Amino acid sequence: MTDPIEFYFDFSSPYGYFGATRISSIAAKHGRSVAWKPILLGAVFKVTGSGPLPSLPLKGDYARRDMERVARLWNVPYKLPSKFPIPSQAPSRIVYWLESNAPDKQEQAVLALYRAYFVEDRDVSSPETAAEVVGGIGIDRGAALAATQDPAMKDRLKSEVEIAIQKGVFGSPYVFVDGEPFWGSDRLEHVERWLATGGW
Repeated sequence: MTDPIEFYFDFSSPYGYFGATRISSIAAKHGRSVAWKPILLGAVFKVTGSGPLPSLPLKGDYARRDMERVARLWNVPYKLPSKFPIPSQAPSRIVYWLESNAPDKQEQAVLALYRAYFVEDRDVSSPETAAEVVGGIGIDRGAALAATQDPAMKDRLKSEVEIAIQKGVFGSPYVFVDGEPFWGSDRLEHVERWLATGGW
C-alpha cells in the first residue's frame, strides 16, 4: 500500500487553487490517493515573516500577472476576488469534517469552494456561504455549517496547522511525496517525475 500524496493548501491561495485542479490526476496516474490538508497561511506567515504575495512590494505586481498567466496556460477559470485574502477557517474545517463523514466528497468540495472564491467571487470565509457551496454538491448544508463551529474541528484545524509548520510547510500548495517536499504549483511537474522515477 503506497502512502497518499499530502497536499497542503490555503483557500486564499490562487496557486493552491491551480494545484488542486491537477493533483488528483497526477496521483491517480501513479496509483496514489491525495490527503487534502487545508491550512492557514496567516499562521505560517507569523513564522516566516512574509505575507500574501499580491500585497508584497515588488512581488505583488509580478504575482498578480503570473497568477493570470498560469490560469491561461492551464486553462483554469480565475479572477482575483474582490475581497482578498480571506480567513479560511470555515471552508478548512468543512474539509476536515468531510474526512470522517464523506471522504469521497472531499476533493469535490475543495474544488467547489475554490471555484466559488476564485471564479464566482463568493466569500467562502463566511460559514454560511461555505456550507451553501458544499450543499450544492450534495453535502448536508446544516451539518456542514455546524462543522464550522464544532470545537473538535476547530482543534483539528489548529493541530493540522501546527503539524504543517513543524514539517516545514511555508506556502500553498505544498506537497509531500513519501516525505519529499515540493513547494508551489509550478513544482507539480517535479512531483510527477518523482513519482515516476522514485526520486533522484
